[in-house]
Amino acid sequence: MRKSRYSEEQIVGMLREHEAGASVADLCRRHGISQQTIYRWKQKYGGMETSELRRLKQLEAENARLKKLVADQALDNHMLKEVLEKKW
Repeated sequence: MRKSRYSEEQIVGMLREHEAGASVADLCRRHGISQQTIYRWKQKYGGMETSELRRLKQLEAENARLKKLVADQALDNHMLKEVLEKKW
């Protein structure tokens, strides 16, 4: 997945501008993004503060790490079962 051109703090700032009354077309023109991007960000980050956003990012990173750990354990378990099934 490609890294965003804008940080989460910048995205929240743009959404705050929109909530303050700036039009979507004006925001898109000023920041060089599409209207669909604004609506997608609004759906994902709408109503969040920067501290909540940092916490969300930490939780996502921890979740990815734990998923990898579980996948590695499942692979190890599967290999051990295969070894135990063989008759020596």
